[in-house]
Amino acid sequence: MPGKTANSAGILFYRRTAKGLLLLLLHPGGPYWRGRDKGAWQIPKGIVEAGESSEAAARREVSEELGICVKGALQPLGSLRQAGGKMVTAFAAEQAIDPEAIVSNRFDIEWPPRSGRRQSFPEVDAARWLTLAEADEAILPSQRPLLERLVSLLGEEAKKCG
Repeated sequence: MPGKTANSAGILFYRRTAKGLLLLLLHPGGPYWRGRDKGAWQIPKGIVEAGESSEAAARREVSEELGICVKGALQPLGSLRQAGGKMVTAFAAEQAIDPEAIVSNRFDIEWPPRSGRRQSFPEVDAARWLTLAEADEAILPSQRPLLERLVSLLGEEAKKCG
């Protein structure tokens, strides 16, 4: 629908380790994100389809972007508006995920622009577990409030970690 911004849903994964609280962030694939690091990492997320709940969309998107199943209950982190206007409903989940085992889906675009050539790129080209301080620097600025919301959700335990 022209002029209407699609809603997205995603999951901020975390785990507790001897090093403290770690958060899983993804680096988007494709030519537009190549060479960008600080402020480019994101939670796995994607479009909520018509008739689909935000939680179902978040689980589906994780499966598509990472090639894994989400285990257990999701904890709501609320919604936020990204810089481009997209509304994102986020959840938190504690789950151990091996970033090396991630298998992302791919997308095709004309690249370089107006070249007539179509190229395939992974939707996610890297995943990494980061401490809270590292995640604060790496995450897309409009998703930064999700880190604060996770710390609030976990309470004192999060403040002791990382």
